[in-house]
Amino acid sequence: MVSIALMLVCSPSWAEQFVYKHETGDKYRILSTVQEDVFINRRFSHRSEILNRIAVEVRKVTNGVGSHGAVFQTAERGVGDMAEANFQWAKEYESEFDRDRLGHVQIDKKYYMPVVRNVPVFPNRDLKPGDTWTAEGHEMHDFRQSFGISEPYRIPFTAHYTFLGNREWEGREYPTFSVSYQIFTEPEAASGTMYPTRIMGKSDQIVFWNPELGQPAAYQEHFRMIFELSNGVTMEFRGDAEAEILESESMDKPQIAEDIIEDINRLEIPDISVRQSDNGIVITLEDIQFQADSANLLPGELEKLNKIGEILQRYQNRDIMVGGHTALAGTPEGRMQLSEERAGAVAEYLIKKKIRTPDRVVIQGYGAERPVADNATPEGRRRNRRVEITILEN
Repeated sequence: MVSIALMLVCSPSWAEQFVYKHETGDKYRILSTVQEDVFINRRFSHRSEILNRIAVEVRKVTNGVGSHGAVFQTAERGVGDMAEANFQWAKEYESEFDRDRLGHVQIDKKYYMPVVRNVPVFPNRDLKPGDTWTAEGHEMHDFRQSFGISEPYRIPFTAHYTFLGNREWEGREYPTFSVSYQIFTEPEAASGTMYPTRIMGKSDQIVFWNPELGQPAAYQEHFRMIFELSNGVTMEFRGDAEAEILESESMDKPQIAEDIIEDINRLEIPDISVRQSDNGIVITLEDIQFQADSANLLPGELEKLNKIGEILQRYQNRDIMVGGHTALAGTPEGRMQLSEERAGAVAEYLIKKKIRTPDRVVIQGYGAERPVADNATPEGRRRNRRVEITILEN
C-alpha cells in the first residue's frame, strides 16, 4: 500500500467518483480525540477529553465487499485542573462488519461499534465540486451502564453531503466533502428509575478523502447531543472531534521480543520479562517498588524506568499501554484504585522523560484480577505486584 500522505493536485473542474478500496490483509488505525463539554440542566458541569483507538483489519474481500475485524478502545481524562492527567482506559469493544465500495455497512445487531454507520455513503456516479447527495445512516449507542438498556440502541438519521473540492489538511490537499445530519427520537419507556425520553442532536463533519487508499485520510466534527431523562434532568454534550486514519506497519513480534530481551540483558535491568500478546509486546516489571500502600515510586526504580524508556524510544511509531497489578491484599476497590494509580505513576514518568506524548499512552488498572503467581506465598505476591508496559501492535 502507498503512504496515506498523498499529495493531490487537481483543478476545480475535475470530476471524481468516491469509492472504498479493500484489499485482504490491509491494516489501519483510526486515532481520534474528542474535546467535550458536559452540561446538566443547562449549567456547565465539566470538560473531558476522550481518546479513541480503533484497530481495523480487512480479513476478506468478495466482489468488492470488505469483511472487517476491528477493536475499538476508548480512554478518557479530565481537563482544566486535571489537564496533565493520564488517559484512563475506559472500554474495549470488538466488532465484525462488511462494507461495500460505496460505504454501505452490513453488521450483526449485537455489535455496539462502530457508533456511526453508513457514513460516508457515496452515490454511484462521478461528482464535481458543489454536487450534493443524501443517504440514510444511523448511530448505535451503548446505554447499558447509563440507562440499563441491554441491547445496542439505534438512532436513524438522513445525512446530507456536499463535495467541496480540494482542501488542505496537515499541509496536503485532499478531495473533501461535508457531512451533516440531525437526530431526533423519543424512546419508549425502559426499565429502571431513569431512561431517556427524548434524544436530540446534530453533527457537522468535514472528511478529507484519500482516493489512492480508498478511505478517509482524516475528518473533523462539531457535535451537540441532548438527552432529556425520565427523572426530569437534561444532559447536554457539546464538543469537537478530530481523527486521523493511519496505515499500520506490520509488527514482527518474535524479532522485536528477541531484540528487547537482548537490550534488557545489555542494560542489566533486573526483574524484567518480555512476552508476546495479542495486543503487541509486553514488558513486565516484576516487583516494581513503591512506597507502602502508595503510588510513589521509590528513587531506585527511576533508573530502571530510564533504561526501559531507552528501549521504548526505539519503537516511537507505536503507542503504549501501562497496566498496573497488585497482590491480593485489602479490598477489591482499594486494589483497583492502587493499581490504576501505580500505572499512572509509571506513565507520568515516561511522559515527563518525553518517551511518549500524553495522547500516545493509556493506563489500565487490573487490581488483583490477573495474578501470575500464588498470592499465598511471599514470592507469589512479589511477582503479582507488577507493572506491564505493552508496545501496541495497532
